[in-house]
Amino acid sequence: MYEMLCLSALREGESAYVTEVNAGPAMDRRLTDLGLVRGTRVTCVLRSPAGDPCAYLIRGALIALRQADAAGVALERRTEDIPEAVTI
Repeated sequence: MYEMLCLSALREGESAYVTEVNAGPAMDRRLTDLGLVRGTRVTCVLRSPAGDPCAYLIRGALIALRQADAAGVALERRTEDIPEAVTI
């Protein structure tokens, strides 16, 4: 089973695959140039203390994106790949 979400919804350490980029003409081009094309695996590596921007690992490069820009990237991941919460 697959879960649909946007790039800005990824938490640190989570990964998913790009399904669509829809962030406006200029931003679509920039994100595509950065390697965000259908099928690309993206991992959230770090969130700033304020939560914006976030750093993502995209095709071996670490890219920082604002949440407003990341919200235009649709992702999917298998529900089995979602990390379970650690309880103490």
